[in-house]
Order: sequence, then C-alpha cells, then structure tokens
Amino acid sequence: MAHLRPSSGTVIKVATILFAACAALCAQSPVPDPDGAAKLLSFTGQISVLRGNYAWALNSGDAIKPLEVVVTGPDGYGIFEVADGSKFEVFPNSKVVFRANRGDWRDLLEVMLGKIRVQIEHFGGLPNNNKVRTPTAVISVRGTIFVVEVDPDTKTTLVLDEEGVVVVDHVFRPSQTILKQGESVRVFENEPLGKAVFDKGGIMQKVAQAARDALYQMAISGHGPGGATTTGGGGSTVPGDKSGGGTTGTAPPAPNPAPPPPPH
Repeated sequence: MAHLRPSSGTVIKVATILFAACAALCAQSPVPDPDGAAKLLSFTGQISVLRGNYAWALNSGDAIKPLEVVVTGPDGYGIFEVADGSKFEVFPNSKVVFRANRGDWRDLLEVMLGKIRVQIEHFGGLPNNNKVRTPTAVISVRGTIFVVEVDPDTKTTLVLDEEGVVVVDHVFRPSQTILKQGESVRVFENEPLGKAVFDKGGIMQKVAQAARDALYQMAISGHGPGGATTTGGGGSTVPGDKSGGGTTGTAPPAPNPAPPPPPH
C-alpha cells in the first residue's frame, strides 16, 4: 500500500500555523524575571528601601530585589510593577517586605504595618497564584484586586476585595474566609475568622479610592505635598534611619537681585 507524503507546501503551512500559535502563547505568558525584581513606576513623598543599616531613597525607575524592605513616610506613596505586569501600591506609614520567601515567587509581599493595594495580572485565562502575608493572615489570590491594611497596635489585618475572589487564612487559628467583590474581613490575632462583611453602598471602597486617587495624581505629576517637586536622591544613604523615609526636596530659593550700580 502506497504511503502518502505531504507536499512541501503543506509542511510549510503547518509549520507557519504552529509558529504563530507558539508566538501567541508566548505573548500571553508572563516573562520570567530571574532576579525577581520590582520596578518603582512613580512615587510621591518619602519612600525608601532598607539595605543593611541604611535607608536608600528611591527614584522612579529604581528596582527593589527579593528580601528588601520598602518603607514609606507619613507622605510617602509608590507604585511598583513586577515582571508579569502585576502591580502593588504602598501607602503612607507602611513597611513591606518584597518576596520574603526567595524560594517561592508566589510569596509576593509581607506587610508588617500600613496599607497596600495589589492588582494581579493573569494571561490567557490562566491563574496567577500569589500570596500576601501579614502577622495574622495569609491572603491567597489568582487574579484580582484587593487591599490589605495592618494595624500593629491592635494586631489586626483588614482585607478588602475590590475585584475577583480572595481567600484569607488565619495564621494562628485554623479558619478560612473567602471574599468576593465588595466584601471585607478583619483578622484578629486571638480570634477565629469571622464572616465576610459586604461593603454596602461601596463606602469603604469609595473612601479608599478617593485617598488613592489623590496620592496617585501627586505621584504621576511628580509633585509632593505643597507643590514641592519630589526628588529621590538615588544612591544616597541615610545612616541609622529607622523610619526608612526617603528624601524629598524643593528647589533652592532664587538668589537676591544684584544691588543697583552706585550713582555717578
């Protein structure tokens, strides 16, 4: 029985289709970053990264590496992006560890105090598993937008789901809560997780969004509070700075005008 052999034209067509399919899949898939770094897209106020015993002020475009700690001052705010396009925002008076578990890139952030907002990207409908940890909770996500706020004084964590589904686990008490869009839960150190609370009327989201919008506008316009242009001071160090606040500066005052020439 004779075997049919495909023509060269058919082989070329099949190869072309396969190449196009691979190219489309690669375009949808996140590009792995061997360093696991995050880039600061924009910022306002005091924001720095702790390296050893020094606080290094950050500029737009600077990168932070795994295990590094980002700290913001009372007016500090920054937007970071990782290799897969996911973003996270760090709000004023916050302290956040980036990729605290270097052996697992799914551990995105550890919030020690303050507030963050995370937007996880997913490609081609595929899940993009990430975790955010706090002293009392583990927040697991696949592709969603959510806010995490840690109050060290009360030892509580507030999780607000803006979009998608978020799974919240208690660190010390075996209990779990699944949040849907518009729901929130507060995690107490010595109490099992309660039921999710629906943000009726979206009040919490509106308040959070208003504060975020104000900081975001200052960050992208490059102006800090009072209209002072925000500067980073990249590469400079502040020895012994425990707060980790970066440096901000204003333009120096204009020199006094020269005195008039003496009369003849």
